[in-house]
Amino acid sequence: MDTNSLQAFVAVAESGSFSRAAEQLFLTQSAMSKRILILEQQLNSRLFDRIGRTVGLTEAGRELLPRAQRILLELEDARRSLSNLSGEVSGTLSVAASHHISLHRLPPVLRQYIHAFPEVKLDLRFDESEIAYDNVLRGNLEIALITLSPHPDPSIHSRAIWRDKLNYVVATDHPLASLERVTLEQLCDYPAILSGSATFTRQLANLQFSQLGLQPDTTMSTNYLDTIRMMVQIGLGWSLLPETMTENSLKVLNVDVPPVTRELGYITHKERTLSNAARHFILLLEQAAEKGS
Repeated sequence: MDTNSLQAFVAVAESGSFSRAAEQLFLTQSAMSKRILILEQQLNSRLFDRIGRTVGLTEAGRELLPRAQRILLELEDARRSLSNLSGEVSGTLSVAASHHISLHRLPPVLRQYIHAFPEVKLDLRFDESEIAYDNVLRGNLEIALITLSPHPDPSIHSRAIWRDKLNYVVATDHPLASLERVTLEQLCDYPAILSGSATFTRQLANLQFSQLGLQPDTTMSTNYLDTIRMMVQIGLGWSLLPETMTENSLKVLNVDVPPVTRELGYITHKERTLSNAARHFILLLEQAAEKGS
């Protein structure tokens, strides 16, 4: 059993497609199928059910998947540990950042990092916080810069770097804009535009309403905060947005509840050895936290 076959198996299992897995590993589909066939022959077990265009794991495949993922992660961890011995800050650093952080928080740190460590090749992705979180948990990323989960997995190490105060906002001509004080009950009388129900930011908002037995009238949702801001500006509803995104075109409501604060920061996997490149990136993030940047 070789690592190439295991890598092919995990890629197909996670993508649910031979063609997508082949693209990820820069292989032809026939080469991908051959690797899977060799692994099935070695294990004397069928690993996938192929019904039409649908690919699903068999019972043997489901049993193998977590073990194969663990083996590949251990091998990658060993490579990083040996590479770190040289003390060089080079190689590839895989980082994901949420769209909000990449626009409003990351640029100064990233600028400082690429100037200090030009030998590092950045594999920088822009994902929703929840997707980046899952990729760190699976071992596909070294670091993710995200809205931190209110309930993190025990395998995740998280560190808050920035704190975002969230404001309830409406358009300047919204009926609520003229009120000196607004209640959550009054907000529920008007359409809300919030991030998706699975997002960490939405979970924080729902908690405040659910404590009073309330449910916002969410008529529209998107995970792009800049899009939400635009829809609020033109009067489609109210929202809960970071203070850094509040402009003159929005009215910040004086709501009769404590302010909502979300933590933005980085996460890593507790069982993963970080590369020298990742360690120095985290050092710059920690310095940003100390400065209150």
